[in-house]
Amino acid sequence: MRKSFYHYILKYRHALKKNDISIFANHAYEDHSFPKNSTDYHEISSYLELNGQYLSSMSIFDEAWELYKQDV
Repeated sequence: MRKSFYHYILKYRHALKKNDISIFANHAYEDHSFPKNSTDYHEISSYLELNGQYLSSMSIFDEAWELYKQDV
């Protein structure tokens, strides 16, 4: 079974060097409404466009999504 994006991104929460993706991961963890079981780009992207005020840019999500696609 494919790991959800949320569960994938959590591995960046405790990065030794903080960067945009690790900050995103920490905010996603604290966002109780984040679509935790989704593997769908459009569902997560739409959610973040409406509710992801913690993202300074959607390009951070796009970068994290590319990493997700490569690893999963």
